[in-house]
Amino acid sequence: MFTSQGPSVRELAVQGLSSIERGYDLLAPKFDRTPFRTPDRMLDAVEETLAQREGTFGAGLDVCCGTGAAIGMLHRLCRDRVTGVDLSAGMLAEARRAHPDERVDFVRADARALPPALGDAYDLAVSFGAFGHFLPAERPALFSGVHRALRPGGVFAFPIGAPIPPSSPVWWAAAGFDAAMRVRNAVWRPSFVMYYRTFPLSGVRRDLEAAGFTVETVPLDHFGRQDGGAPRWRLVLARRT
Repeated sequence: MFTSQGPSVRELAVQGLSSIERGYDLLAPKFDRTPFRTPDRMLDAVEETLAQREGTFGAGLDVCCGTGAAIGMLHRLCRDRVTGVDLSAGMLAEARRAHPDERVDFVRADARALPPALGDAYDLAVSFGAFGHFLPAERPALFSGVHRALRPGGVFAFPIGAPIPPSSPVWWAAAGFDAAMRVRNAVWRPSFVMYYRTFPLSGVRRDLEAAGFTVETVPLDHFGRQDGGAPRWRLVLARRT
């Protein structure tokens, strides 16, 4: 959970009442000491699975890279340049400090409108922990932009968790958080989009296919399986055709 070096309750409250961009600018110096950073265990599982199934790639793109947690993984998987894209200048500043390598570059941009200069240049795109910031209606623009950034045959890879049953306390916690965020966004501006239950695999697959991807999923058995045998986490592999 949060450490003594992490953000205070007041700092989190200020973030939550800001826009997404401003909120992450404020949180950036302490972000890696919060539970919101993608765990190394997840990054390692995705890296291992991609290496086993795909081998190495040419250039790599991290969509919504934040402070650069996945940049090291891309560096090992990709032979050529690695690019991180994020909306927050503060998060990018932390990423640049953490990854000064000349083979890594960072671009400030909205993932819903990736710059044309990124087009048709990457063999692998990844994203971790950011999809709650996009409303379902925004997914087509997001996925279309990633599709344009990939070369033919390039892969867009990201983990997705199994649906949480309503009998689980986690389901109620997520539902309560989403409800609170909807109320917050109805009465306060600027909005801060962050929802936990707006990225179901069925809808995601449909939008990816509409954007021009072929889609398969691979179990991430590093995280075990549910009682019925379904994996707790899957790796989505969306390939540009």
